[in-house]
Amino acid sequence: MKKISNCLCLLVLLFVCGISGAAENKNPFITAKDLDLVHLLPQPPANDSAQTRRELGEVLTLQVTRTPAMEERSIADAVEDIWRFREVLPLSMQAKFNKEALPKLAAFFERVKASEGAVVDPAKDYWKRPRPHQLSDLVKPCVKLSASGAYPSGHATAGYLMATVLAEMIPEKRVEIFDRASEYAENRVIGGIHFRSDIVAGRTAGSLITAALIQKNDYKTEFANAKTELRAQLGL
Repeated sequence: MKKISNCLCLLVLLFVCGISGAAENKNPFITAKDLDLVHLLPQPPANDSAQTRRELGEVLTLQVTRTPAMEERSIADAVEDIWRFREVLPLSMQAKFNKEALPKLAAFFERVKASEGAVVDPAKDYWKRPRPHQLSDLVKPCVKLSASGAYPSGHATAGYLMATVLAEMIPEKRVEIFDRASEYAENRVIGGIHFRSDIVAGRTAGSLITAALIQKNDYKTEFANAKTELRAQLGL
């Protein structure tokens, strides 16, 4: 019995350490304690409102008009990471824009992405807005389903947040970067997993998070290091 008890204790310790390690690895620059979106964003449209009905109609229209290529694009954009912006770079630079070649950039954007989750997730949980497919059985998303609240869109927030930061590192590609962020967010509506107002709120949330991040000294330091690494790697 003593051996079993010791094993159980070890398993519990490993489990707890694993959770702590995972939380530590995320290490967001800011959390909802620094930026409370509940008090900064407008209320989402009510489920039975005319606006929600119009937005549901848009989702259903896109569902029957989206092409296989659009669906494929939406599925690919379900991944939240900075490498989805690779294609805005010239072909000669795209192969150089990867996690292995840019460890400082990769670690920096992991913290940026963690900040988005730490700020947005509590707001999603507060409002608990249903996804389109949760309001209507007619909606058939082509992307992976999510049980979290729809408002604001985390993907749209992350897309515009990453775009704003990346555009400061590569201002030569600012227009292309923001065009890509717009498409990235739009693919959540095309994919049938978000309403239009979720995307609009996500764009605002991305700007608010950016404004909060640039006040943090550790963000400033890591941004400068990541920018230097990136521009050197790309030969800029």
